[in-house]
Order: sequence, then C-alpha cells, then structure tokens
Amino acid sequence: MTDTLRPLAAEALGTALLVATVVGSGIMADRLTDDVALALLGNTLPTGAMLVVLIMLLGPISGAHLNPVVSLVAALGGRLPWARLAPYVLAQLAGGVAGTILANLMFDLAPIALSTTPRSGVGQWLSEIVASFGLLLVILLGQRRPTDIPWAVGLYITAAYWFTASTSFANPAVTLARALSDTFAGIRPSDVLPFVAAQLVGGLLAYGLVRWLWVRVEAGSDSH
Repeated sequence: MTDTLRPLAAEALGTALLVATVVGSGIMADRLTDDVALALLGNTLPTGAMLVVLIMLLGPISGAHLNPVVSLVAALGGRLPWARLAPYVLAQLAGGVAGTILANLMFDLAPIALSTTPRSGVGQWLSEIVASFGLLLVILLGQRRPTDIPWAVGLYITAAYWFTASTSFANPAVTLARALSDTFAGIRPSDVLPFVAAQLVGGLLAYGLVRWLWVRVEAGSDSH
C-alpha cells in the first residue's frame, strides 16, 4: 500500500507546488509592475526553475509527470501501468487545485475565485497544441539522456511561455487549477476544455512522431 501511495503523494505534492508557483508568481508580478512583459517574465522564470527542481527531486519517486498528458503518453509507451493512469491523473488534479488555493491564500485572496480572463480562439488552441507537442517531444526524446530531462523541460517551458500566444499552459491539471484564480495566470472556466483538448492532441502527435523516429533510428542502426 505504501509503495502505491508514495508515487501518488509525490504527484499531488509536485503538481501543487508547480501550480502554486505559476499562480503565486503571477500575482506577485502583477502587483509589482504595470509592465505586462515584465510581469510575464516574473511569471516565467519561477515556473521554469520550479519545474527543474520538482523533476529532479520527484522523478525517482513517481517519474514527476505532474501532467495528465505526460501520464497518458507514459501509459501508451508502457512506462506507466494503465491501472495507475487514473490515480495519477486524480492526484495531479487534486494537487493542482490545492496549489491554486494555497497561492490565493498566501496573497490574501479568496481560496477559490473563478477566473474571468478569456483565452479562446484558433491561435490560442494552436498554441496549446504546439506547446504540448514540444513538451512531450522534449520528454520522450530526452529518455536517452534522463539526467538532462529536468533542465530540458524547465528551459523548454521558459521558452514556450514567450513563443506561444497562450503562454504555454501545456498541462490539463494546471489549466483546470488556473481557472480557480481570478488573477494574472487565470483562465476563464469555459475556455478550459478546448485547451485540454488541444493539449491532448499535441501530446499524442508528439508520441506518434517519436515512435516513428525511434523505429527509423533503430532500423537504420540495424542495417549497418
């Protein structure tokens, strides 16, 4: 039982800390400056840094997925038993909600306040497909150099904040949790499902591409 619960606790804790960082740094940045670009930078750097730390520390315990799309792709690739997929996702969702509540409370806000920030449209959805595609590509291709994955993921998300119109949510658990904070990092609840759908599409596209690339690479190696 302990061996079953330990990874779930790690996923919940990690997702909570990740979301608290995203939401909390967004609130802090928004309070410190009226410059939107500077505020976004103040939101970006803590998020990328926290991802590096969490993956380094929790990777040996649960794999540090912290993301339902990552867990789904891990199950598709045989790295996570299918029976553990739902518990992983539930732990991530619960952790994400807890992280938002924690961030809101730290800044003397209501524990839960539905966001009014609109994030809708083809550009936003395409951005989430691209952001999730890139994230899963980094994770899957990085399996051959696992010690580099924490840095690769953190740096990728730091960059993706700036080159995607959506600022790279790339995570259904984080997306849902951010709908519960009417602050800088929030997302209107009605925009959550299209974002999640786009994230799933991006993750599955990355999985399909990497499978094809690995087959091609292995076939090429065998021919020499």
